[in-house]
Amino acid sequence: MGDASQKKPVYKRVWFWILIVVVVLAVAGAAGSGGGSDKDSATSQSATQEQTVANEPQEEEAKEAEVPVEYQNALKKAESYSSLMHMSKQGIYDQLTSEYGEQFPEDAAQYAIDNVDADWNANALEKAKSYQETMAMSKDAIYDQLTSEYGEKFTDEEAQYAIDNL
Repeated sequence: MGDASQKKPVYKRVWFWILIVVVVLAVAGAAGSGGGSDKDSATSQSATQEQTVANEPQEEEAKEAEVPVEYQNALKKAESYSSLMHMSKQGIYDQLTSEYGEQFPEDAAQYAIDNVDADWNANALEKAKSYQETMAMSKDAIYDQLTSEYGEKFTDEEAQYAIDNL
């Protein structure tokens, strides 16, 4: 019995709005064709199919709207840490969940890590360049700093990519 009271109303469901858009487009297409020949009918069907494909990004936007704000905010922070500070995946996760950092719940931080658009190799390379230029560190010292659990926390592969491309 509790399920009925917790269900979303039909008008708040994504599929309902997609259905409405498809029906409106079909009606508009039929009205615009003026009841013409089979060629017009085929063109109308093709246009409706193309519009259905074009609606897929709207469906993705609707899915994003269902993502909790906490998750969206964690993702924004992760993108910022990646693009501005060139942090590693583990470094960002730790910063997002740290009681001295962003204090996001682990599930929000994991969502952010899973969805952030980052090139971890490029981040490692940018950090390596920074260490080389500002601290005059050797390649071995940079590698150690990049992979250290007390340092940048990049994977061995990411750190090696950075060293190979310095």
